[in-house]
Amino acid sequence: MTLANKLSHFPPTFQWGVATAAYQVEGAATNDGRGPSIWDAFSHTPGKVLNGDTGDVACDHYHRYSYDIGLMKSLGVTHYRFSVSWPRIFPQGRKDLNVKGLAFYDRLVDTLLDHGITPILTLYHWDLPLALQQQGGWQNPDTAEAFGHYAQTLAAALGDRVKQWITHNEPWCTAYLGHLSGEHAPGLTSPSAAVNAAHYALLSHGKATMALRALRADLQIGITLNLSPVYPDNNSEESRKAASLQDVFNNRWFLDPVFLGRYPEELALILGAVPQHTPAEMEIIRQPLDFLGVNYYSAQVVSAPQRHQPAWPVPHVTPRDRTTAMGWPVIPRGLTDLLMRLNREYGPIPLVITENGAAYDDLIEEGMVHDNERIAYLSDHIEAVADALGQGADVKGYYLWSLMDNFEWAFGYAKRFGIIHVNYRTQERILKDSALWYRNLIREALS
Repeated sequence: MTLANKLSHFPPTFQWGVATAAYQVEGAATNDGRGPSIWDAFSHTPGKVLNGDTGDVACDHYHRYSYDIGLMKSLGVTHYRFSVSWPRIFPQGRKDLNVKGLAFYDRLVDTLLDHGITPILTLYHWDLPLALQQQGGWQNPDTAEAFGHYAQTLAAALGDRVKQWITHNEPWCTAYLGHLSGEHAPGLTSPSAAVNAAHYALLSHGKATMALRALRADLQIGITLNLSPVYPDNNSEESRKAASLQDVFNNRWFLDPVFLGRYPEELALILGAVPQHTPAEMEIIRQPLDFLGVNYYSAQVVSAPQRHQPAWPVPHVTPRDRTTAMGWPVIPRGLTDLLMRLNREYGPIPLVITENGAAYDDLIEEGMVHDNERIAYLSDHIEAVADALGQGADVKGYYLWSLMDNFEWAFGYAKRFGIIHVNYRTQERILKDSALWYRNLIREALS
């Protein structure tokens, strides 16, 4: 069966969305009282971002949001997932609310609703206020308290219209890429920093969830985790053990505390320690959720380490298959397997695909972008969602990453994930073939 034959698996209430993140699209880095974030500091540090790119202007979505929402409307998307820039709301992290910054998101939400598009809000997509980083950032438990205050402030202002809330986007990236590998802001390279950052980010998730629920009982609250299934390259005991250890690193590091209230003991083999925590902290982290956001891009195939190699990092094997411009193998079945595993081991819980998409080396030909590889990727992965629905997974929505090309973190503007092409010099938008394909898919699914 093809995707077209499986569209009946998607219920009429299914959320067909697109997603962006504040630092990647908004620009306006110093406008209307916005304070600096760790990504402002990181991207302006020579050598940290490819080609010296920054998010100072990005897609200028801060000024062009109304036009961009019109494009969303033309594509027929029903939902838009965006993130709020924390330093635009609290330039110093906690005190001195920036009314102009809050007003931007007020306008954004109203414009979405005026166009019949439902907003879903992410509180944190990696742009920690620099003022908080200077006080220890995610290694400081006070940051978790500040995050709860920030969440409650936004809910008081927007909770009458925004009903779906995500606390964190990919805290794995916050912890590992930001504090151990140093590839992301704040650029630290310490295992202990990664362990602490992960714990206090999760603690902040719990505190924010409690703060939101205390303010409004009608909000749907979740967290988004980037998850990647791991397959052994053969059925040997050694390869299966390697896959199990990599699964701890990829997935259980955050799934287990959020849903089971404990950290996997194997973390000590990878990071040198399990986060220090109290039973009370784990209860806060393990707040009941209304949904789990799932970001899926690829899966991993691993082999057993050789005798001279340490147990971790586990060697990866690149399948002889399609890869994206990021070098990631295209493994759609991994998404089906992941959704069924979450339903089986951590559920039952409603699931939302909060990001799925691919970067390719797009070319403009006579004013058009014929991105057939991206269409194939999206079609295969949406079919994988349909398969999971057919097997009983409770999947509520699919948010394509991304609405438009944008600042791709350490890769700057070199990688394009969007279904809308952005000319960063002129800010012209061009609907790629994938955008038109997605529009037609949504029409057919909703007909």
